[in-house]
Amino acid sequence: MSTAQAIRERISAQLVGEPFTPAIFAGLGSRAAIDQALMRLTRAGRIERIGHGLYVVPKVGRFGVKTLPAPEQIAQTLAEAEGATIEIHGAEAARRFGFSTQMPAQAVFYTSGSSRAVRLGKMTVRLQHVASRKLVLAGRPAGQALSALWYLGRHQVTSGTFQRIAQKLAPTEFQALCSAKASMPAWMLEALRGYERSEVTHV
Repeated sequence: MSTAQAIRERISAQLVGEPFTPAIFAGLGSRAAIDQALMRLTRAGRIERIGHGLYVVPKVGRFGVKTLPAPEQIAQTLAEAEGATIEIHGAEAARRFGFSTQMPAQAVFYTSGSSRAVRLGKMTVRLQHVASRKLVLAGRPAGQALSALWYLGRHQVTSGTFQRIAQKLAPTEFQALCSAKASMPAWMLEALRGYERSEVTHV
């Protein structure tokens, strides 16, 4: 089976509207052959290039309007292509936990991989490289809480901040957050210990 044929078969199994990168075709041929096959499929309208190294099987909604993938899908696809981890940006995490009412102007995600940006229609999806200790709980609610704490910073995080987070997280997730003490800076640890002391007092 030729590289082009193998890629066409893989494309036919790809979910409509799901973004992908050439990395999913690794092992089917040389990078040049893969790029050439993708270029031909793009010209034929089978797939659409929505960013540098980023493709999608077009999804057409009502009235013939094309539906673009969600920012989270784009970020996850880009991260997986280089074996990286992602988490929502602290500003969005803070909003979800009720610490802010402001909607972030851009779709930004923390990543353990390379910083990059992809233009998606009128929107830009950005991946921002951060230290690994900010991503120790990535991919779960506790990770979003940690992201919010880093964003709020030393001057806003108090024992009351942890109290609010405890009210919003499932007990197992809050326990996971508390178990990540080794990755927390001194100011965050101080706030957490203040919360723990207050809980002991109220028992």
